[in-house]
Amino acid sequence: MGHQNGHDTDRTSGGSPFANSVADQALDWFARLRNSEPDAGTRAAFQAWLTEDPRHEAEFRNLETLWNSTAFSDAVKTLPVGRRTLVRPKTRRWSLQAVALAASVLIAVGVWQYPALTIAFQADFQTATGSQTTVRLPDGSMMMLNTDTAVATDFEGGRRHIRLLRGEAFFDVVHDPAHPFTVSGHYGEVQVLGTAFSVRTGDDEDQVVLERGRVEVLCLCEGKGKGKAALVPGEAVSITASAISPVRAADPSATLAWREGRIIFENASLGSVLEELRRYHRGPIVVADDRVNRLMVTGNYRLDNVEGALRTLADAAGVGFYRIPGGIIILR
Repeated sequence: MGHQNGHDTDRTSGGSPFANSVADQALDWFARLRNSEPDAGTRAAFQAWLTEDPRHEAEFRNLETLWNSTAFSDAVKTLPVGRRTLVRPKTRRWSLQAVALAASVLIAVGVWQYPALTIAFQADFQTATGSQTTVRLPDGSMMMLNTDTAVATDFEGGRRHIRLLRGEAFFDVVHDPAHPFTVSGHYGEVQVLGTAFSVRTGDDEDQVVLERGRVEVLCLCEGKGKGKAALVPGEAVSITASAISPVRAADPSATLAWREGRIIFENASLGSVLEELRRYHRGPIVVADDRVNRLMVTGNYRLDNVEGALRTLADAAGVGFYRIPGGIIILR
């Protein structure tokens, strides 16, 4: 349940852990038959596997139904998945669940591929999904960018200003009383002299976590919600378009574990964990049943193997894991 003290193994706990071997076997056969023309021996082995257990055919047909839905086919055309030879299913009426799942995949693919050209043009430093980088700034301060992050910098004329355009960054700031260091997100701004803290920006709010020193967080909103908050180590705050939240306790060793390439969570909903892992995965992660999101899990994972983490989470939670060519992962 706690940090693994640097070990490279992953760990999760959840309800009713078991390996979904039938789903894995079905996915293996699906990929083999789709990506190459099977010889007689392969076809015979497939038919033997298909008939040895009713669950085998059920899982395989579920994959076929998803893959051959119109919505999913349209989504797949936008991805570099290579050949699309596959076993065609018998004509059948699609279930509402299959149609809903295909529609979810289509939406996920569309969101994932939306170009952020405006941010790219503004950014001085940028990381790709799943990547991190450390930058030494002109004043000697250190900036570490997390996954899918973009920043613009301004160090002209004695200024020390960072604009977080997207994502999350950690700052270890050199003390300079004559030149305050500021970081602005979408909704708030952090002002410091010398300290270590992180800022994360999203569609709905900015989050600030302080590891060392002291910072003042200003709300950039207008009207009654405008305000500020002072943080001491181990505290965090959120800023929205209309208000700044009360100061709350935070555990930097867990919240900032991404700096060591890990994600740590305890008794968290699987939905919230998946939302975090999506930031590090280059393809969509789709949940076909909302009940999956409500399962509670605890774990400590390496971020350089998100797919492995997702497989283990699926096993621990007792849900099916499917990987579709193009980097699409489906949990149901």
